Amino acid sequence: MARASTFVVVWEFLVRPGSEARFEEAYGQKGAWVALFRTNPNFIRTDLQRDLSQMNRYWTLDVWTSEAAYNEFRVAHTEEYQRIDAQCEQLTESERELGRFATVGS
Repeated sequence: MARASTFVVVWEFLVRPGSEARFEEAYGQKGAWVALFRTNPNFIRTDLQRDLSQMNRYWTLDVWTSEAAYNEFRVAHTEEYQRIDAQCEQLTESERELGRFATVGS
């Protein structure tokens, strides 16, 4: 049985020293980002990853049903996205989108 294709956006964050716990709360399963994403049925999940060799480096993997669904969500929720981003900005030294990926194979 073939697995349905999914779309993943990968973000990298360098977190300010001392802000790790607040960052993990904001970007984790009970955080503001996931709460916003869950308002859309095309959102599947967010995985929060911490680098074991550089403890202030994190990745988020935002999994959606498609890139189109993600892009439509971003447009429809621009204000909420900007509000949460502004609140979380103080927690990080940098943030960048590493890439957009699609599931391949079965």
